[in-house]
Amino acid sequence: MNLLARTAFRQVTRVATPLSTRSLSLFARSPILTHLPRAALSKTAVTLNNNWLQTRGMKTIDFGGTKEVVYERSDYPPAKLQETFKNDTLSVLGYGPQGRGQALNLRDNNLNVIIGTRKGASWDKAVSEGWIPGKTLFEINEACEKGTIIMNLLSDAAQSKLWNQIKPYLTKGKTLYFSHGFSVIYADDTGVIPPKDIDVILVAPKGSGTTVRNLFLEGRGINGSVAVYQDVSGKAKERAIALGVGVGTGYLYETTFKQEVYSDLYGERGVLMGAIQGLFLAQYEVLRAHGHSPSEAFNETVEEATQSLYPLIGANGMDWMYANCSTTAQRGALDWFRRFQKLNQPLFEELYQSVADGTETRRSLEKNSAPNYRAELEVELAEIADHEMWRTGKAVRKLRPENQ
Repeated sequence: MNLLARTAFRQVTRVATPLSTRSLSLFARSPILTHLPRAALSKTAVTLNNNWLQTRGMKTIDFGGTKEVVYERSDYPPAKLQETFKNDTLSVLGYGPQGRGQALNLRDNNLNVIIGTRKGASWDKAVSEGWIPGKTLFEINEACEKGTIIMNLLSDAAQSKLWNQIKPYLTKGKTLYFSHGFSVIYADDTGVIPPKDIDVILVAPKGSGTTVRNLFLEGRGINGSVAVYQDVSGKAKERAIALGVGVGTGYLYETTFKQEVYSDLYGERGVLMGAIQGLFLAQYEVLRAHGHSPSEAFNETVEEATQSLYPLIGANGMDWMYANCSTTAQRGALDWFRRFQKLNQPLFEELYQSVADGTETRRSLEKNSAPNYRAELEVELAEIADHEMWRTGKAVRKLRPENQ
């Protein structure tokens, strides 16, 4: 490849998609190549496309001054996924939100995937979505026996409860897959200790199973993390990355089982769900206490955040948001954010320590394994759903033009 072509290749490999029709078009428009004959351009493009598929496997990205390796969906096109797992049966245990989303995406990628779940609501849901009893849908023991890659996507409590039922099927040469480091890292509490002669890997999509599925269907892909706990075969990392693409991620960053579970438990209790509900509630109730109507309090607290500001922050960053709001809003946000940080940082530190010392794990296992777990959960969820703020939210959402 001559110097001009090599330079163009470096330009093209900066984009996040493989040399598909769109990126070949970008390649062809490169000013470096516009003078080349069409035949030469076509030949070079084919050569680069082959090189891309054969040699590309990672990208080093500067994340705010720290360089990390990431892996992209374009590194594992469907044909490569099918070749990687041509001799495997992927047994997805559990058909809850995460199991469902990942399994359907694997199926759509034309991989040999089966479901293992208990008969009941999850089983019926799987049947309604095209999984066939006795062919692609089995009870857990049979799915474990048939699988070469056991994808344990049961709830954390169920993983612990059913571990002794699953473990006999984890024979030499198989792979054990998780989407959460919970069971392995807190083994003293869960009892989940994988056999030493199998690969143990993790792919953790950073979102709900519903989001994993929906973004895949939109042709997008959620971000995710990938980790290896045991590499017996020497191929655990490569197969973990490929599975990450197969289940629907757009790109993957490296982590460890421990770091994944610490950050996950911490994040969902913090700004992802726990803290955000607490802040929404506090702001809403102060507005109501000072005479503001439910619609005004909800719009100022939730609707403007989720419909206007948060999407802009997600697309452009908080720095952009601060630079593009009114000067009055800008001044107020700049004056108050450090006070919120100062008040909340000790609480976040307390939360992190509660995750690290296993307190959160033990509470989750205790509460979620209780015989009356479902009944108590419904009471707690109803308290949120029945609060005036979220009842107001239902009325506000109906007013959105797209819902008319």
